[in-house]
Amino acid sequence: MPIPPLSVQLYTVREALEDDLDGTIDRLASIGYTQVEPYNFAANTEALSAALKRNGMSAPSGHAPLLDGDRDLIFEAARTLGIGTVIDPMVHPERWTTEEAIVQTAQALNEVAALGAEYGITVGYHNHWWEVEADFGGRSGLEVLAGELDPAVVLEVDTYWVAVGGQNPAELLGKLGNRVRFIHIKDGAVDKDNTSQVAVGAGRMDIPAILAAAASVEVGVVELDDSAGDLFEALEASLQYLQADSGQAGA
Repeated sequence: MPIPPLSVQLYTVREALEDDLDGTIDRLASIGYTQVEPYNFAANTEALSAALKRNGMSAPSGHAPLLDGDRDLIFEAARTLGIGTVIDPMVHPERWTTEEAIVQTAQALNEVAALGAEYGITVGYHNHWWEVEADFGGRSGLEVLAGELDPAVVLEVDTYWVAVGGQNPAELLGKLGNRVRFIHIKDGAVDKDNTSQVAVGAGRMDIPAILAAAASVEVGVVELDDSAGDLFEALEASLQYLQADSGQAGA
C-alpha cells in the first residue's frame, strides 16, 4: 500500500496541547511522527516552533482562518514555522447551498492566494461533509469550487468527511486530480459523531483504495476529531497500520 509522507493534525490532541504544549509535541515525536499540521498557529508560534525544532519535526501545512482572520499575521507565523501551505479549515455550510455562493468563496480564496504568494506560501481549502452533500448538475460543491479556483490554490480533501457526505472518497480524489495535494486520513463509523472515530485501519473506511487514488498527494495527515478511546493510542495505532502496510520505516 503506497502512502505519501505522513503528518498528524494537532487538533487531534488539542486539549493536551493546551495543558502542555512541549510534552505533547515530545510525545508525538516519541510515537514516530516527524511532521505535524498545526491549527491556529499564529497564537503560539514561538513556543510551537521551539518544540518542533527540539524534536527535529517539521510542519509542511497548517490550518488557519484565512477568510476571516488577520492574513498577514497568519502568513508571517507560517513563515516562522516553515509552513509551506496554509489551509482554510472551513467555510460555513450555508455558503455551500448555491453555486453563486461557492463561486464567491473561490474568488475570496483566489485573492488570499495572491497575498500568500508574496510570502512564498501556498493557500488551500479543507472540506467537511457539507461541501459534498448537495448536487449541482452532477457535481458536488467541492468540485464546483475546484473549477473556479486559481491553479495556485490547492485542496486538502478530508476523506472521512467525504464519505460522511455520501461520496466515495477514492472516486472524488480521481475527479479532483492534481488539485489535491493533502488528504486527511481518518477512520471510524462514518457518521457525524466525532467520538465514533477510531485508529486508521480499525473502522469502516477503505483506506487502501483512498491511498491508491492519492497519486498527487504530497502529505497524508492522520487525524481524529475526537474518539471514545485514547487519542494518543489511536494515533500510534494509525501510524503502525500505515507503516506496516506500506513498508515505511518512519513518518
